[in-house]
Amino acid sequence: MSFSMSQYRESADYLRSRLCGFQPEVLMILGSGLGFLADELKDAVTVSYVDIPHFKPSTAPGHKGQFVFGRLEGKAVAVMQGRMHFYEGYSLEEVTYAVRVLRLLGADKLIVTNAAGCVNLEWSAGTLMLIRDHIKLCLASPLRGENLPEFGPRFPDASAIYTPEYQHIARIAAADLGISLKEGVYMFFPGPQYETPAEIRAARVLGADAVGMSTVPEAIVARHCGMKVLGISLLTNMAAGILSQPLSEEEVLEAAAKAGRQFSLLVRKCLTEL
Repeated sequence: MSFSMSQYRESADYLRSRLCGFQPEVLMILGSGLGFLADELKDAVTVSYVDIPHFKPSTAPGHKGQFVFGRLEGKAVAVMQGRMHFYEGYSLEEVTYAVRVLRLLGADKLIVTNAAGCVNLEWSAGTLMLIRDHIKLCLASPLRGENLPEFGPRFPDASAIYTPEYQHIARIAAADLGISLKEGVYMFFPGPQYETPAEIRAARVLGADAVGMSTVPEAIVARHCGMKVLGISLLTNMAAGILSQPLSEEEVLEAAAKAGRQFSLLVRKCLTEL
């Protein structure tokens, strides 16, 4: 489906009515098992997605399906505890709807995280990866259809979806904290089935270091509407075919819980410098 500017504004106006003058500057989209950061916000206001006009519920495991607005490291933030995915049956425009709504509220920065499968054979599960770039070979663009010039141009540049200066901030933050932070390319697959061993071999040949079912649509839309983007993946498992064991969502959530403290420290440290 295609949304109009009036629909985006209606959603933004509803959130303004709930926020009593609070204006977020940073949107944080947290992946599977990583939504705990929202529990650390001060003066928090929680809004369920189902209460917001034109929003869709989040049905993925480990996703609460709500916004939490508040302050973290002195920044006014909007945290998405759960995101929408293409595999849930939503269009890419529905998947990215929240990004544009938050842009209308004033957010001009995006921190996006995910739980991903590790493709790089030199790394291991539990690794944190700074996203330098992405590969998206499947599906149409989330910008397909009528362009809304209020958000951005018809043909946006994609040479720096993930903001270089934010990558530099993340490198310094990780070094200061003594956290190992790899850097690499994230490849988007639509899901919900995990990738096949043959697909993982192809991804490696194409230059991917990690694979997952999110992040790329949101990052594209964020850059289109002028937001700066920092992307971090938690590599929760080795991708299909690398180890002789099946993949499961329980494995993903368990690994996310184990890496929670380091992830939280890194994101909070980056947030102070944005």
